[in-house]
Amino acid sequence: MNVFWLAVFIIAVALVFDYINGFHDAANSIATIVATRVLTPFQAVLWAAFFNFAAAFLFSTKVAKTVNKGFIDFDHVVTPYVILAGLMGAIVWDLITWWLGLPTSSSHALIGGYAGAAMAKVGLTRGFGHTIEALNLGPKGDWPFTLKMIIGAPMIGMLSSYILMVLVYWIFRNSTPSRMDKYFRKLQLLSAAAFSLAHGSNDAQKTAGIITGVLLSSKYIASDEIPYWVLMASYSAIAIGTMSGGWRIVRTMGGRLKAVS
Repeated sequence: MNVFWLAVFIIAVALVFDYINGFHDAANSIATIVATRVLTPFQAVLWAAFFNFAAAFLFSTKVAKTVNKGFIDFDHVVTPYVILAGLMGAIVWDLITWWLGLPTSSSHALIGGYAGAAMAKVGLTRGFGHTIEALNLGPKGDWPFTLKMIIGAPMIGMLSSYILMVLVYWIFRNSTPSRMDKYFRKLQLLSAAAFSLAHGSNDAQKTAGIITGVLLSSKYIASDEIPYWVLMASYSAIAIGTMSGGWRIVRTMGGRLKAVS
């Protein structure tokens, strides 16, 4: 395939992944405000989509650069075909978990797909005993911290929410639920907005990093600086995906929240 059209095709696939990421992970930020009827489902996805896109103007591009070169030996391993294979693996996983209604991490799927494709390429060219050479496992790589946080992030979230819940119960122990309900309903809007900002600043940039990798490996750009149009395209795709709702996962999470309450 012509290099130009191959790059165009892979960029389109990357934006499709970004869109799927948006509706797959929308449930994370809107399930609570929908389940508690703070907002209607339509209002909730608009709220989340707005803040997903707004993150483009508030945060740096460090995440995009990490995904681009932090995990894989970019100079010796990455080709447009490696990037395409990684994207397709992540898309398939996201669609399977969406169909099952499972709230899984699109970020981990993308990083895993990207790494798996690079390892397969090295194995096919140098022998499968050399597959590990595809990964940046040295001091300049981002694998050690990322692997630690895959385990650490849920623990940090659990501990933080436990402490916060204890503080809330203690601070408002003399207040009635009906009195505080109107305040906490408004605070849910802030928490959902903050979650969507974090989601946009993190996940949209992963797609931006992948697209930049396509442009670099195809020799259309000379540095790993993220082009502005790539950022805008990535944030737009994830915002549009968020507006699509991912209702299968929202219903699953909302049902579990109601069961707990």
